Amino acid sequence: MTARDEMLARIRAATTVGAGPGASAAGAEGPGAEDPGTGYRLTGELTGPALLELLADRLTHYRALVRLATRATLAAEIAAALAQRQARRIVVPPELGLQLPQDTEITVDTGLSATQLDGFDGVVTRAALAIAETGTIVLDGSPDQGRRAISLVPDYHLCVVEARQVVQLVPEAVARLAGAATRPLTWISGPSATSDIELERVEGVHGPRTLEVILVEG
Repeated sequence: MTARDEMLARIRAATTVGAGPGASAAGAEGPGAEDPGTGYRLTGELTGPALLELLADRLTHYRALVRLATRATLAAEIAAALAQRQARRIVVPPELGLQLPQDTEITVDTGLSATQLDGFDGVVTRAALAIAETGTIVLDGSPDQGRRAISLVPDYHLCVVEARQVVQLVPEAVARLAGAATRPLTWISGPSATSDIELERVEGVHGPRTLEVILVEG
C-alpha cells in the first residue's frame, strides 16, 4: 500500500458513519443517540423552548435579527419587521401563505431577472427547517420558499420558521431533508459575509446584507 492509499483509507474510515465493528445506524435511536461506529451524535436532546432558545442564540451570534411570535401574533411581527426596515416593495415565492401588511407592494416571483430582484426592498419566505446548534436555516426550493435567486439577490431576507421545523443537530436535518435531496438546497448561517486579507468583515457580498428570522412558537 502506498502512502496515498493509506491516507485515503484513513479518511474513509474516519468519515464513514457506522463503519465501526458491529455498527448499526438503525440502532441509533432516541434522544442523544450516537452512531456506534464513530461516536457522532445523531439525535439531539433539546426540545420545546430550549431548542428555540439555542437557535435564537446562534442566529444572533451570526448577526441575524430574531423575533419570536405565536400563530396569533405572526402577522403583527411580520408587519413590524417590514416597517422597521422600511421595506415596502417585497418579492415573495409563489405559495408563501403568510399575511403581509396591506400597504406593502407585493410581487410574486415568476422568474424575475437578477436586475429586477435587486430593485426590491426585500424578500419574505418560509423555510424547510432550521438547525439550532449551528444557527442554520435551510431552504429547499419548495413553493413557499421559491427559487434560490430570490433569497440571494435582495438585500433583506425575512424568513419565517415554525417551531416544528427546528432540529438540534445536522444529522437530524440531513435525515429530514432526504426527500428533497434532488432539489437545490440553500444553507444559510447568518447574513452573507466575508473577510478580506486584513480580516475586515464585509456583509452582503454573496447574498442579503440583513437576515431576519421570525421563530413561531407552539
